[in-house]
Amino acid sequence: MELGVHLPLIEFADEGQSLGRLAAVADAARECGFTALAANDHFLFAKPWLDGPTALAGVVERTGAMDLMTTVSLVALRGPVQLAKTLQALDVLSQGRMIAGVGPGSSARDYDAVGVPFDERWARFDEATAVLRSLLRGEPPPAALRFHAQPDGPLAPASPRSGGVPVWIGSWGSPAGLRRVARLGDGWLASAYNTTPETFARARESLSGELGERAGRFPNALVTMWTWITTDGREADRILRDVLGPMLKRDPEVLRDQVCVGSPEHCAELLSRYAAAGCQRVMLFMIGDERRQIELAAAEVHPAIG
Repeated sequence: MELGVHLPLIEFADEGQSLGRLAAVADAARECGFTALAANDHFLFAKPWLDGPTALAGVVERTGAMDLMTTVSLVALRGPVQLAKTLQALDVLSQGRMIAGVGPGSSARDYDAVGVPFDERWARFDEATAVLRSLLRGEPPPAALRFHAQPDGPLAPASPRSGGVPVWIGSWGSPAGLRRVARLGDGWLASAYNTTPETFARARESLSGELGERAGRFPNALVTMWTWITTDGREADRILRDVLGPMLKRDPEVLRDQVCVGSPEHCAELLSRYAAAGCQRVMLFMIGDERRQIELAAAEVHPAIG
């Protein structure tokens, strides 16, 4: 199993939001052998949220050979042409290391912020993703468009790699969502705090049935794995009770079994179950103190994943 890390786009304490903080995470992830750097996407959130693609652009020169990922970008709200231009630029600047992770998003606040009806999200997402694919992958444009425009030519400069930027689809694992992943995607992004190793395994099996002969070469990743590695049980309880639970509006006791908050042994055991379920990469979202947490994950968790 590979490990990646999310850029720290939010504050959990008094860290501040700065280029220096982003750069420190990129440096630590590169030095510790992580394979990917990701940025999530919200316009509005419970805490101030730094723009994801902008953050990726700010550290692209420090990312070495790591993949860059959006996990996920709100393609129906950002607009497929605008998002394609941004992601293709990141692919050019990273010399072909961009993965375009997209999803409809689950927050009505983001839709309200740009005046898009939340109940149209699935229809808009399907159309926007088809337009995005046609621009990033050089595929034929959709035959008919209801919500979005299609440029009269390709975007330039083009991706430096053959086939263009791969498009991965975010899905929590519902049957309809997995059919959408198979129909529109080059890879699957699952949400760590909305699944378990057991439900991931069942979803992956269902997805394989939808993919047919493509299943063996269809990658996946588990994103937004909230992480705080500590041997202090009281500290782990505090993070779950006072930080994650209120922010996510989730029961801290349910979250305890879903996220990497606790001892290195707890984190390695959870990730080992995901590895056994066929998960190929997990993107850790550190809850502050990012460099130290990345170093702990690399030294004490990753080697113990079975």
